[in-house]
Amino acid sequence: MRIAFIGGGNMTTSMVGGLVRRGTPAGDLWVSDPVPAQLERLAREFGVRGGADNRAAVREADLVVLAVKPQQIAEVARGIAAQVAERRRVVVSIAAGIRLPDLMRWLGAGTPIVRAMPNRPALIGAGITALYGGNGITDRDRDAVEALMSAAGATVWLDQESQMDVVTAISGSGPAYFFLLIEALEAAGIAAGLPATTAHRLAVETARGAGIMSAESGETPTVLREQVTSRGGTTAAALEVLEAASMRDTFGRAVAAATRRSVELADEFGGTP
Repeated sequence: MRIAFIGGGNMTTSMVGGLVRRGTPAGDLWVSDPVPAQLERLAREFGVRGGADNRAAVREADLVVLAVKPQQIAEVARGIAAQVAERRRVVVSIAAGIRLPDLMRWLGAGTPIVRAMPNRPALIGAGITALYGGNGITDRDRDAVEALMSAAGATVWLDQESQMDVVTAISGSGPAYFFLLIEALEAAGIAAGLPATTAHRLAVETARGAGIMSAESGETPTVLREQVTSRGGTTAAALEVLEAASMRDTFGRAVAAATRRSVELADEFGGTP
């Protein structure tokens, strides 16, 4: 399968790198980007072809990935609509907040489209991408898109497009929540007398280990937390403080705020004719 990436930024770099490392021939990948330095870097690192002509890239492809900023996607999509319509091509959009009805308005109503919402750890192949397919997406299409996005980490399919706004709040914005927690633990360690480098390493490695245990142990986070918490012990004392500070409610309000903002941005960017 030949894949064209419209936009040669960080996420495209991650997907191209993952695909090439997994054995996809570099000759099956094409990147279109107006910045020559981006194309030169991708060619040097992965051997992929490239150019600045989006239409030419689409003509060569079986699957097209729109990897441009939400502010740019209407113009880009309208510019390749005729080439997309020449024969059946699946289009994957990773532009945050751009809904299927808007994409179909720009690309053509019969275009098979999948929305994808990766998160920042996808840049190192450790992300998770939520996927939602519009009408006309076949099982074969789903397999092809999943193979593409799994080059950047795990994948999950959604039942409703509206769930993308919650996904944005949970996994799209979520890495920042964990970075904030690491920051807070590091600062607390330093304030309690640890050297900065030691506090940083302890916070980072604890976050890494907790994430791996949560992913691989088969236990729920509740069970894992209870296993660490001895009655009357140090963990219990710390958790009492966090619970008293309404940490769960704070996270709930944070996710609700991010979800609302996702809806607002989708309304804003989708309003482009």
